[in-house]
Amino acid sequence: MFTIEQVLQPETLEEAYQALHGNISNTVLGGCAFLRLGSKKIATAIDLSELKLDYILEPGKEIEIGAMTTFRTVETHPTLHQLFNGVLPKSVSNIIGVQFRNVVTVGATVYSKYGFSDLLTALLALDTEVELYKGGRLPLEEFLQKSFPKDILTRLFIQKNARKASYQSMRNSLSDYPILTIAVSELNQRWRIVVGARPLRAQLASKASEALSNSKLTAEDIEQSASLAVEELSFGSNIRGSAEYRKAMCKVLVKRGIMEVLQCK
Repeated sequence: MFTIEQVLQPETLEEAYQALHGNISNTVLGGCAFLRLGSKKIATAIDLSELKLDYILEPGKEIEIGAMTTFRTVETHPTLHQLFNGVLPKSVSNIIGVQFRNVVTVGATVYSKYGFSDLLTALLALDTEVELYKGGRLPLEEFLQKSFPKDILTRLFIQKNARKASYQSMRNSLSDYPILTIAVSELNQRWRIVVGARPLRAQLASKASEALSNSKLTAEDIEQSASLAVEELSFGSNIRGSAEYRKAMCKVLVKRGIMEVLQCK
């Protein structure tokens, strides 16, 4: 359980940023769903709900998603169902329940880099960038790999292209946290294979992706790429599954994801 001394609803991002750095325990609030999983004392809780960051826009060749957009909005958005074979709505549709998805926010999930995040796995398979208030705009993969000074994630940008994608997950029960997540995508014969909930955060299997991109996509090529993904990534154990089980399932789900993308229109 977490405790809060005071709540601030800033009217500008600069006000929110200054408040965030006013005390080491000051925290930006998302939907608060995952804060409840731990124990934390927050001096000032910064609520961004007055900053109008709850939206999905389609300006030009990009999709822009505000940080306060909920998973439920992603799940039900008509354009996201049409693009990338609906990989983003599919990735969040089985998370806990509708009430939960109505409060969990995109920005909080991405900024926190949760290892169990279904959404991060799917986003990493697309051409996604994040925007930090002070850190600026950068590729999602770079954001996940590096540490940054305390900042506020404001928006996501996804290139609106013809990328075909597939999302796979393994769960003990339909609404449980995932044991393993897989996203596979292809654009202009360039493939991306992403594995999450290892239980570490989502990561691009770069060697496997490169091998698949340079192959003839035979059954042997697909088998080899799936094996490479298992070899190059690390896997751990937790209460939901062992490292050995995750490795075995990774190979199966990667092959399934590739085959699904090959059937996509």
